[in-house]
Amino acid sequence: MSVIKELVGKKTRSPAMERYRTSYEAYCEYAHYGRWKPCRHLHLVCEKLEAVERAEIDRLMIFMPPRHGKSQSTTETFPSWFLGRNPDRRVIEVSYSASFAQKFGNRNRKKVADFGEALFGIRLDRSNSSKTNWDIEGHAGGMISVGLGGGITGEGADLLLIDDVVKNRKEAESETVRDGIWDEYSATLLTRLAPGGRIILIMTRWHEDDLAGRILKEAKESGEHWEIINLPCEAEENDPLGRTVGEPLWPERFGAEWLTKKKKTVGSRDWYALYQQRPQPPDAVRMFGRSWFEIVRDYPREARSVRYWDLAATEKRAGKDPDWTAGARIAEQDGIYYIVDIRHVQSSPLGVERLVAQTAATDGRSVKIYMEQEPGSSGVNTIDHYRRAVLKGYAYYGDKKTSNKVERAMPLSAAAEAGNVKLVLGDWNKDFLDEAEIFPNGRHDDMVDAVSGALTMLTSARFGILDYYRTQVEERGLLGTLKDAMKGGGV
Repeated sequence: MSVIKELVGKKTRSPAMERYRTSYEAYCEYAHYGRWKPCRHLHLVCEKLEAVERAEIDRLMIFMPPRHGKSQSTTETFPSWFLGRNPDRRVIEVSYSASFAQKFGNRNRKKVADFGEALFGIRLDRSNSSKTNWDIEGHAGGMISVGLGGGITGEGADLLLIDDVVKNRKEAESETVRDGIWDEYSATLLTRLAPGGRIILIMTRWHEDDLAGRILKEAKESGEHWEIINLPCEAEENDPLGRTVGEPLWPERFGAEWLTKKKKTVGSRDWYALYQQRPQPPDAVRMFGRSWFEIVRDYPREARSVRYWDLAATEKRAGKDPDWTAGARIAEQDGIYYIVDIRHVQSSPLGVERLVAQTAATDGRSVKIYMEQEPGSSGVNTIDHYRRAVLKGYAYYGDKKTSNKVERAMPLSAAAEAGNVKLVLGDWNKDFLDEAEIFPNGRHDDMVDAVSGALTMLTSARFGILDYYRTQVEERGLLGTLKDAMKGGGV
């Protein structure tokens, strides 16, 4: 019998037992009868979880590949230790299914039954001790485990633990499913959190607009801080463990040979989502690489230029992330394309009209304006409205699309990869690069679509040399003078 099993059997109060009470890493090994083995990445996880228990971290995200111990080290073990040290606290654990949640709840329940009295002097309350809902005898604390959408009305949580609320890629790529998860999180789960309550989120990053992505987007706007443990299977730059690029996360179990085979088995998309915690492929298999776009301070002012708008007219609301209106201006000279400016906004129809009008005034009349025309009569009406009421007097055209966004972006991709697309320095640069880097897998593609449309107009016959010179004359206010001179025989 191992030393750990002997200690469990004797329920000793030895110094070793004190270490199991105070060190979560030691507790993990103890509560798994020595089958849980410490290693460098799980050591980091345990350190962060101890900080959660001490209330030094109140928001924690953990991203790790499958079979690397994230659920064993967290969801099925941490609540029992947390409640042992805080028997009057309440824990709510949520997973994508009720059966999954039941498994985690029952394993924590068993640990309290087996080790609670020896380590912490606590026991299960026999009057309420089901697999999914159990209490600590003589205390206010306990744990509830439910599937997403399960009943927790009237329950409070000092610790909210969310473990993989998305089952697979199919669910992750459904906007309806993602919206439902967000609604459950914001309208139900957060309302159960007690003052000073802590949240742990454990996920596989199938999609950049998943729960973690939406939470981080909201946090960026609100200033809420989340501690993030992001441990890819194969080390990348700035690795939190100090690994060299390409080094395996758990070489003792999953070495370089395993990594090579697994990449071939699962394919690039699933490899980067499941194992690298990046819901998009790298530059080599992406449509756009971040490094393809050189940022320059200015552009040739004599270059011909167009502005292209991709319209959306939906105001941003809490928890919702509608499409953006984006208007990209591109200039071209000697085969080099300069993305001069991108305006983008989530606003009402009136707000969008104001932005389009203000941008046109700033650009000047020499810049031709194109706008994506939606199919049917509504698209015709929109273009007509802008021509009569918003952009009267400007060179303005509707553009009917005959292909999808990916096909439209291919010329831009080719030009960028060849080094022929430059970004003029501006506060929009990062937003555009972030969107382009994950295109077409991102939640939004409005800026890329606007830039693609502008480039198409610049390279098409619709922007002919006569149109160019005509706009130059119009910009200088000379058109009327020339017309008068021609009538009088002066030209």
